[in-house]
Amino acid sequence: MLSVLIPNWNCAFVTKTIQDLFEKAVGEIEIIVTVGDKWPETLVEDKRVTYIHAGSVKGMRFGINAAAALAKGKYIMKTDDHCLFAPGFDKVLIDNHLEDNWVSVPRRYSLDAENWQINQTRPFRDYHYLSFPAPDKPQEGLRGMEWPEMTRKRSNPKYDVDDLMSFQGSCWFMTKNHFDNFLHGLDEAQYGTFAQEPQEIGLKTWLGNGRLIINKKTWYAHLHKDKRYMSPQSREYKKELHDGHVFTTNYWMNNKWPERKHDLAWLIEKFWPLPGWPDNWRQKHG
Repeated sequence: MLSVLIPNWNCAFVTKTIQDLFEKAVGEIEIIVTVGDKWPETLVEDKRVTYIHAGSVKGMRFGINAAAALAKGKYIMKTDDHCLFAPGFDKVLIDNHLEDNWVSVPRRYSLDAENWQINQTRPFRDYHYLSFPAPDKPQEGLRGMEWPEMTRKRSNPKYDVDDLMSFQGSCWFMTKNHFDNFLHGLDEAQYGTFAQEPQEIGLKTWLGNGRLIINKKTWYAHLHKDKRYMSPQSREYKKELHDGHVFTTNYWMNNKWPERKHDLAWLIEKFWPLPGWPDNWRQKHG
């Protein structure tokens, strides 16, 4: 079974996301929604849906951890509460997930939420790289940046399942065992309530001898939030985001994770050359 985890924050499209998941899945799934603030206007009355409300605002990482703790599936997939999915997405993800220590990400399109379809005016986004952390701007380092050059370069079907350096974070898929017993859930203490989720997952997986992949055989469409849809959470927690980015840079650039099998340089060299990274990046970072 696949357990779908949805951290929800007052999004008008969470019910449509739940309904879409049920319509598109071909195997057994359950959906666990963690309500971060207000209850959705419409609750889906289905025994396969569980809603959790903590009683106060605790953030996205808490929401994912709380939902994962209740998950019954062998596999878990986290999705934002404003996403559309390809038919049979669950089977494609499961069939191509060959190792327990992999993390998979489907191809990402943009969502036209009002019409509930792919936004054809925006391109799909397959690849991301980690940005260079300049010494005087650690808050701008190790962010998942879109990599359109790599998306064009690796458009051949032989790259339908391919390595990713990083990802955007709105949807990911892994075994529950990997989440529970390797990642040990998401770290709420050091990163804050929601900053740098894909960096924590991706860097721990890669540097712990796992693999982060894109699966282009299936897709999802994620709402690009402009001013119409921007969550107040995104505006209120600027300092927390800043601090989470600074922590990520200092922690991973200095190889402080004690469980690593590789240093960060191994990952940088694996995907080299990287946009914005100087050849003498070790000396420049200092």
